Amino acid sequence: MAYFTKEFLKFFKELEKNNQREWFHANKKRYEEHVKKPFEEFVAVMIDKMQAIDSRIMITPKDAIFRIHRDVRFSKDKSPYKVQVSGIISKGGRKDMSTPGIYLQLDHKEFGIYSGAYMPDKNQLQGIREAIASDPKGFKKLISAKAFVNKFGTIQGEQNKRIPKEFKEIAEEQPLIANKQFYYMAALPANTALDDKLVKTVLDYYKASIPVSRFLSEAMSS
Repeated sequence: MAYFTKEFLKFFKELEKNNQREWFHANKKRYEEHVKKPFEEFVAVMIDKMQAIDSRIMITPKDAIFRIHRDVRFSKDKSPYKVQVSGIISKGGRKDMSTPGIYLQLDHKEFGIYSGAYMPDKNQLQGIREAIASDPKGFKKLISAKAFVNKFGTIQGEQNKRIPKEFKEIAEEQPLIANKQFYYMAALPANTALDDKLVKTVLDYYKASIPVSRFLSEAMSS
């Protein structure tokens, strides 16, 4: 089943050039019909499919989907709207950015699929590093798995220039221990959103992410 049409891509292409409240209000029916409603329906289906794999995912589309309105209070860019739709399907939804799940971002340029620990706090980061240090070979095996590499490539994220001394030796064997973020992503063509096999595609990425995501989740909760 196809959830989105070419009107979805067209809307964001035009919004990017006309990011003003007047234009958005004049095109609000288009937004409701071709963006908001189909995205909510798609996210609802993805929640059901992912919940069958991870029973901890007990959220609704409202818990997962971010508002299209931008927070411009502390930004030099005063454009009122985001030029994409996005949502996090995980145990914590959009209120817990550190919980591994699947983050989806769709616009007229690409279809982004993200996972991992994007914003671990100090204690969660310590837990991840301790887990890597206790089994560096096991961690390497997870991030070298064929399915993970084929879908996401490698773990990304900013690194600390200095790390606690107890991790310095392990860092020579596994440099990722210096990361302060542990996320992985795939950028697919924008017209992926129009495919009637979209749910299967996203599920394939989700399944490929599970071993690494489970490692990170367990490490952060230890």
